[in-house]
Amino acid sequence: MSYDPYPPHDSSAPRDPYNPHESHAPYPYDPYDRRNPHAPTPPRLTYPWQPPPPPPERRRPPRRPALGNHRDLRVLRGAYRRQRRVASLTALGYFCLFLTLSAFAPPLMSSTVVAGVPTGLLLALVQLPVTWLAIALYEHTARRRVDPLADRIRKQAELDARREAAR
Repeated sequence: MSYDPYPPHDSSAPRDPYNPHESHAPYPYDPYDRRNPHAPTPPRLTYPWQPPPPPPERRRPPRRPALGNHRDLRVLRGAYRRQRRVASLTALGYFCLFLTLSAFAPPLMSSTVVAGVPTGLLLALVQLPVTWLAIALYEHTARRRVDPLADRIRKQAELDARREAAR
């Protein structure tokens, strides 16, 4: 005869309170329940005479959409994204062109341009002004497109905050 760790189900035993297909016991937490050792403990009051906690306060939904869903912020994010792409692609595009020419056109890169200066060296030295151009392009688009949008959104947010504080 062998030991059976799972004895047959006794119909007189209480039903499983954690099974939704069985009827629930009046008190669903059983600290000695080995089938569900991680069941949460029921909340207990610190003192028997302590009143129950008040129900959570219902908050009114805002009348206006939140600032994060505002159309101006989407426009600002798009302008900033375009600004980053243009500046990054300017610098990285030229650098990738230089690397591609170095790898696949060695005769072109080793040919001399002026007074024994190879084309590869000249293109490498041009990388610095191209980087400055990318920085200047980034600042120009920031001043022209992104900063006015950000200032307008900032002023609108300050105005909205003043209105909320006045209520």
